[in-house]
Amino acid sequence: MAETASIDERDVLLVVDVQNDFCPGGRLPVTRGNEVVPVINELATRFEHVVLTQDWHPSGHASFASSHPGKMPYETIRVDYGEQILWPDHCVQGTHGAELRSDLRVPHACLLVRKGIHREIDSYSAFRENDHVTPTGLAGYLRERGLERVFLAGLAYDFCVRYSAEDAQRAGFTALVVEDACRAIDVNGSADTTRRALEALGVTSVMAAGIH
Repeated sequence: MAETASIDERDVLLVVDVQNDFCPGGRLPVTRGNEVVPVINELATRFEHVVLTQDWHPSGHASFASSHPGKMPYETIRVDYGEQILWPDHCVQGTHGAELRSDLRVPHACLLVRKGIHREIDSYSAFRENDHVTPTGLAGYLRERGLERVFLAGLAYDFCVRYSAEDAQRAGFTALVVEDACRAIDVNGSADTTRRALEALGVTSVMAAGIH
């Protein structure tokens, strides 16, 4: 694990899905997910460039177990683009659960990327949807702004943070995951799987205190 990283004008902090439904009391709570908020709030003050993402599903989304009669949350099914874990209904457009946490304070964030907006395709990554074809436009935005390194924080470490980091790296950016600014769902050992996958891809892990 890298201990330090020096920030410059080519760096961006990507804050992933810090929403009510992913925190305790929400529809798809990440254990201690609320704990990332003060870490991110302080960390964001060090970055000139910050981008936020927001899960933004239409009702009846294909990733919801409720959309598949007889299926339960956390079961896996096959869809056109591969395997899909079924989730409790969460982050439905216009609901309180879909809102960003009210205590998330990043007033200088320059972009909000909404993902998972297509009913038939889930979207973990901030860069492209789970069909691995449909882009969100984030990569083009970062390139237009001359940004090269992506520091990732938020929820959940082993899904939306993981796939965003992997896609950032594959798109030619340098991805760094701020581990203490993330929390994991950990479905069937997915947290450990994520650590191995990110390491294999060359994604660096850092701690917030080591970023200056």
